[in-house]
Order: sequence, then structure tokens, then C-alpha cells
Amino acid sequence: MLEHLPDAWALAFLLLGALAAGFISGFAGFGTALVASGFWFHALPAQIVPPLIVLAGVLGQAVSFFAVRRSFEWGRARPFILPGALGVPLGVAALALATPGALRLTVGVFLTLYAAFQLLGVARHGIGDWGGRAADGAVGFAGGFLGGFAGLSGPLPLVWLQMRGGPSARQRATYQPFNLVILALAGVGMAVSGVLDAGVAMLAALCFPATLAGAWAGMRAYSRISETAFRRAVLAMLLASGAGLIVQTLR
Repeated sequence: MLEHLPDAWALAFLLLGALAAGFISGFAGFGTALVASGFWFHALPAQIVPPLIVLAGVLGQAVSFFAVRRSFEWGRARPFILPGALGVPLGVAALALATPGALRLTVGVFLTLYAAFQLLGVARHGIGDWGGRAADGAVGFAGGFLGGFAGLSGPLPLVWLQMRGGPSARQRATYQPFNLVILALAGVGMAVSGVLDAGVAMLAALCFPATLAGAWAGMRAYSRISETAFRRAVLAMLLASGAGLIVQTLR
């Protein structure tokens, strides 16, 4: 357990990442794992960041679960969840084999591409029902793999549902149950594999108060800040963070 204790600088980055992730989650309802990984990969050992993100994500989803549980569309989420559950153990197995450099590089590339796609408006190009449930299942499987590998189960289904179109509330009613189930399965898989241990759980406990404080501040700020401007600022930060991880790894 003690080997996971961070020094003062890493502890500051750990809490800052938790605070920022909570704020963005409270403000926009998504982005916890994306923002946290952008902070934590710069300050913590790469191997403990994915299970830490999974624990933080499960806690965040659990907090909001009771507020939105009645709006969940489990039937619409099922084509994503079932293949996603198959992808989780493969992601956990890949995490056990990945070197710290490969893990940082993968997450850096993912953050950079995600932010660039969103800033360029790729998600605004509608595809309707193209590909049907088979395409939904492929996206769910990829999301499950990323959930087991790096705790990043949500971004791919989120972008895909944005491209599908429809009300944002309905997108969230599909995306959130998927994320809740996949992160819970990823947590179980990481615990069984030994990646998620008592030391990681202790770091998650340290983060939890900062995450809650950030979420409260984010909800308070929601009505005072332009969502479009805030979203662009977050994406720009993710782009810079991902590029920084790539440069750091290649050096």
C-alpha cells in the first residue's frame, strides 16, 4: 500500500485533477475520466492511473445514479452494454501487459484525437441509424476495451451517440447506464487481476472530497458560464494535455 503514497507535488496534482474532474462533471455531466487522466498521468505512476480513474468514475456515476435513474433507457443501452462487457476483460489483460510508456502514449493519442474531433465538429455530422445495432455493438465493444484498459469507457459511445443525433437527454439516458455498468465491471476485473489494490483505493478515498467539492462548484457555475465557451476551454486543455503526454513519452 505504501508504495502508492504520492509525494507533495504529486499529491497536489492528484487533488487538482480530482477537483477539476469533479467541476467538469458537475458542470457538463461528462468528462470525469478524460480530465482526471490528463492530470494524473503527468504526476503518478502510469500503472495506477487506470484503476484510480475507474474508481473515481464509479463513485461519480453512483452519486448521480439516484438523480437520473428513472430516465435510463436500458433497452437502448443494451446493444452497447453486452458487447462492452466482452471488451472489458480484454482491456484488463492488455493493461497487465502494457508498459508505462505504452500506456501514457495510448492515452495521450486518445485524448488528442478526442479533443481534436470535438473541436473540429466531427460529432456534429449526423449519421442517423447507419449501421444499426451491429455498429452500436462495435462501439460498445471498443468502449468496453478502453474501460478495462484505461478507464475511458465513455468517450467513444458519447461521440457515437452525438453522431446518431437526437435529444441530448436521450443520449445521456443511453450513455450513462453503459458507463456505469462497464466501469463497475472494469473495477471488478482490475481487482481480480491485482491492478486495483488497497493503495489505489486509498488514493481514491483521498480524491473523493475534492471531486465532490468540484462537482458542487460546477453545478453552481452551470448557470453563470457559457456552456459553449467552457466546453471549448476544456477540449483545448485536453488537447494540450494529450499532446504533452505524447511528447513526454517520446522523449
